[in-house]
Amino acid sequence: MFSGSTVVLTGVGGQGQVGEAVAAAFADLGASLVLVDHSGEKVAARAADLQRDGHGARGYGCDLTDPSAVAQLVETVRANHGQDIHALVHMAGGFAMSGPVADSTLDVWNRMLSINLTTAMLTTRAFLPALRRTRGAIVLFASQAALPGGTGENMSAYTIAKTGIVILTRAIAAEERKNGVRANALAPIAIRTAANLSSMGPNEPYVEREQVADVVTFLCSPASSAITGEIVPLT
Repeated sequence: MFSGSTVVLTGVGGQGQVGEAVAAAFADLGASLVLVDHSGEKVAARAADLQRDGHGARGYGCDLTDPSAVAQLVETVRANHGQDIHALVHMAGGFAMSGPVADSTLDVWNRMLSINLTTAMLTTRAFLPALRRTRGAIVLFASQAALPGGTGENMSAYTIAKTGIVILTRAIAAEERKNGVRANALAPIAIRTAANLSSMGPNEPYVEREQVADVVTFLCSPASSAITGEIVPLT
């Protein structure tokens, strides 16, 4: 399905995380993968895992909160992989409880917005020229907490950051429609990752990593060429 396509995936560092499963799904469908994570060592290990299975993958460490670092990443990717990017899936981010607004700290607020929302804007903005060349697809990650009915109780910073992802997705979809670039976002409940199992335990309701990967690859495929500006809940 993705043979001959170059796909950029961010947040692909930790073992047992959603990025690992999404990368494996794209690799199995023939994509050439550009993997990005804050930790160069971890992302290199994930790329090596895929290479051992005969897939095309290369890892890059980058601080996606830093505009200069993101610009340099794009130049490096262009030099190593060419000018055409067929899909961007931005999974970088993180979660922290902020507690009641009355007791919350600015540090948590700034970190949640920085790693979840600012990274999405900077990364998408930087790769848009390459995506326009292929009339490619973008998938961002929101959260069920950002959907109607969510209160954001005790996690307002995270919820506001993910609500920003919803608006960012719709804005990109509207602005880039004329260029043939599609943008959609997933809004899952907690994903069954190693980190979530460690912190939340096995008995919480989870969406499976493989289910996430199936939806992501569909949204980046020609089969979804008419879908843009959608926020897809996953439960």
